[in-house]
Amino acid sequence: MGDKAHSHPGAAGRATAADHPASVRNVVLVGHSGSGKTTLVEALALTTGAVNRAGRVEDGGCVSDYDDMEHRRQRSVQLSLVPVEWDGIKINLLDTPGYADFVGELRAGLRAADAALFVVSASDGVDGATRMVWEECAAVGMPRAIVVTHLEAARADFEEMTRICAEAFGGDDPDAVLPLYLPLHGPPAPDGHAPVTGLVGLLSRKLVDYASGERVVSEPGEADLPQLDEARSLLIEGIISESEDETLMERYLGGEQVDVKTLVEDLERAVARGVFFPVLAAAPAAEGARQGLGTVELLDLITRGFPTPLERAAPRVTTPEGAGRELRMCDPGESLVAEVVKTSSDPYVGRISMVRVFSGTLRADQTVHVSGHGMTDRGHEDHDVDERIGALSTPFGKQQRPVTHVIAGDLACVARLSRAETGDTLSAKDDPLLMAPWEMPDPLLPLAIEAHSKPDEDKLSQGLARLVAEDPTMRLEHNQDTHQVVLWCLGEAHADVALERLRGRYGVQVDVVPHRVPLRETFAGRAAGRGRHVKQSGGHGQYAVCEIEVEPLPGGSGIEFVDKVVGGAVPRQFIPSVEKGVRAQAAKGVAAGHPLIDVRITLLDGKAHSVDSSDAAFQTAGALALREAAAEARINLLEPVAEVSVLVGDDYVGAVMSDLSGRRGKVLGTEQTSGGRTLIRAEVPEIEIGRYAVDLRSLSHGTARFDRRYARHEPMPAQVADRLREEVGAAS
Repeated sequence: MGDKAHSHPGAAGRATAADHPASVRNVVLVGHSGSGKTTLVEALALTTGAVNRAGRVEDGGCVSDYDDMEHRRQRSVQLSLVPVEWDGIKINLLDTPGYADFVGELRAGLRAADAALFVVSASDGVDGATRMVWEECAAVGMPRAIVVTHLEAARADFEEMTRICAEAFGGDDPDAVLPLYLPLHGPPAPDGHAPVTGLVGLLSRKLVDYASGERVVSEPGEADLPQLDEARSLLIEGIISESEDETLMERYLGGEQVDVKTLVEDLERAVARGVFFPVLAAAPAAEGARQGLGTVELLDLITRGFPTPLERAAPRVTTPEGAGRELRMCDPGESLVAEVVKTSSDPYVGRISMVRVFSGTLRADQTVHVSGHGMTDRGHEDHDVDERIGALSTPFGKQQRPVTHVIAGDLACVARLSRAETGDTLSAKDDPLLMAPWEMPDPLLPLAIEAHSKPDEDKLSQGLARLVAEDPTMRLEHNQDTHQVVLWCLGEAHADVALERLRGRYGVQVDVVPHRVPLRETFAGRAAGRGRHVKQSGGHGQYAVCEIEVEPLPGGSGIEFVDKVVGGAVPRQFIPSVEKGVRAQAAKGVAAGHPLIDVRITLLDGKAHSVDSSDAAFQTAGALALREAAAEARINLLEPVAEVSVLVGDDYVGAVMSDLSGRRGKVLGTEQTSGGRTLIRAEVPEIEIGRYAVDLRSLSHGTARFDRRYARHEPMPAQVADRLREEVGAAS
């Protein structure tokens, strides 16, 4: 925001450590995939001197997308922390993936940060998913700024992009989204496109020229003044309208000249309060250049306009038993409260936990209390253990640079916390505390897997446990009905990364198999069956005969067993044996191998032998009787039905409702919500929504979300059941 000369800090190769919360800024970069977040992080690292050439550290790797998997996929798949230093301020840059499948990493970045940079591409615009994240940040009052990238694109138009951002992000107050600088264009290229070579400061009325590879500040020419003054007036009015000095607007409209120092101070306060959202432009440095276009201006905004950790409200904490505790705001001398925002595994170091310290000071080799609660529905056990942490470090690409301590407000990595999982709380062992886990989207894409071989089977459970410990957006299920191991993911890319990590990181080869939904069977009408188990070929024999009647019951009734035997045809001690036999057979199924439910089984008659009858014989006879009854009756397949709620933009309501109908869904109703969205409630067979997480994203261009819960089992249409039986028969 200022125009002072900046020295090159020359911080390459040095671990940055903060000595006070006021000297820390935690900033998360948000934007769709391909918007330029990682490139921007690398440009900022170059400008601050954290790296010696664009995006590279001493080992030649990138500072942000340093994982081999990210290189292969050409996209970020995980949260990366890149600490840099500018004017004595440590800036923790949190680079997040832009692809929707990795929204868990984005949520972790938002949790760890105190402000957000929304990175938008001048050639792509603002997508619906980015708007939704903006609304989430607005709901919690997180300060935000906007950075426009890809200005080198042929159709890039900074002024038009600023208008789009004001429309997308401004809500009821588009004047709160305004540029601080205007682009300075060089001579047109042969295709007519004039490249951006510098910036014009609206408050300072200075030109900043980056054309030479160095930042050169000069006065604007006469031709630049009309456009500059018009945009400057809009910016001043926007700043003054958010000023805490209520007399300033009246004085300004009365003709009083407001000095630049006052405007800059008001701007910085408005940005830190999350009521004004400046738009800036940035581009990576040219080959051999030391600074990228707009990077100095952006670093100035971060250090002077974004809030310190001291300005963030203290998190709500409780004891592990649930009793509330008051916590002073970001005090290094207070009791320790830190949160694990990311967990990863290193083949040489082991488990590494990235933590944000909210209170107190974390020291190397300290014994801490690790608490994890509230994630049992995702395959995580509640746990409270004391652990001695290993080394503390700040990450930089693949490197881990050691530090001795981490104060409140800062981020760092902790080695060898064997029990800590993403979302866990670290606190003092003599004062254990717990932060509530942050909200995560429910993984709704099932991935059924099997170990490829016996050695893989031995390693599979450990590998899966590590995966879900690292990523709380994954859910592990051992389905007791289908006997499948199911890893629930957010999308196909999320599933692909999980499989690659199992193979590459944990050495487990797995096969993906079709996911099965838990079907049930029931009788369509009354039927009778006779079970006869007689073996008398010498020695102690087996003798049991029973006659039963089976009738269907309403949904949700389960299995009801009724004894109507008269005259002692079946001795009283063997009645429970018959019941045990029919229930065991019902659990195995009577037609297609699915559990039998919602029937009444009545024992009517039978025969016994004084010597050869036994508990085992009557169990077998009961099972045979149920199988014979099933052979004489029509058996209905029951499928699980889910209650589905879809939140979708009004533009896509028709397409979504039509798609649900095509999945044999019943739309129960719609409800208008805020932000031009509609909530659609429907009931849909679960067999039809196995890939709905992927299909809905495509249908709504990534702007819709849904949740589901089991409602009941109901009869499957005959033609669908027949098709399913044919598929099972062909597969076997």
